[in-house]
Amino acid sequence: MPKVKTASGAKKRFKLSAAGKLRRRHAMKSHNLQKKSSKRRRGFRKDNDVAATDVRRVRKLLGVK
Repeated sequence: MPKVKTASGAKKRFKLSAAGKLRRRHAMKSHNLQKKSSKRRRGFRKDNDVAATDVRRVRKLLGVK
């Protein structure tokens, strides 16, 4: 059997936590930060869980069971 290749775009965007959950970074974090409140910008720092509806799709892209 050939090896399963990881989608290179997905490996840059998602990571697996120690508990086995999929994590992603926040959207809206890259530019126009002056108009966003400090509280909102602080919230962007933490990684977020991938939505339950997308977990199966992302796992397939990463080649994770």
